[in-house]
Amino acid sequence: QVQLVESGGGLVQAGDSLRLSCAASGVTFTRSSMGWFRQAPGKEREFVAAMGWSGTTYYADSVKGRFTTSRDNAKNTVYLQMNSLKPEDTAVYYCAAKRSGSSGPYDYWGQGTQVTVSS
Repeated sequence: QVQLVESGGGLVQAGDSLRLSCAASGVTFTRSSMGWFRQAPGKEREFVAAMGWSGTTYYADSVKGRFTTSRDNAKNTVYLQMNSLKPEDTAVYYCAAKRSGSSGPYDYWGQGTQVTVSS
């Protein structure tokens, strides 16, 4: 059974930083691409960042230069370091994983963690 458990969300002020974590179990983590998505109230879920199992990273233009994703294969954990946070970053952030070796859509999703940025 695959489980993705996010943590690290909270309420911060604009300009602050947060680090989200996503602990994965039930997947071959070293061969799974991991992604971060977010959904703000009244909006569709959107892509934020991803890291392929080989280490290649991808970012949405809206977070490029401010957010960094990384992974610790020894801990089966992926991180999203968020700096210079803006009120428009307020959303529920979700971690996602692909099946081992897959380049298709994300197969597994976490429950989400709330990030609120006040102005």
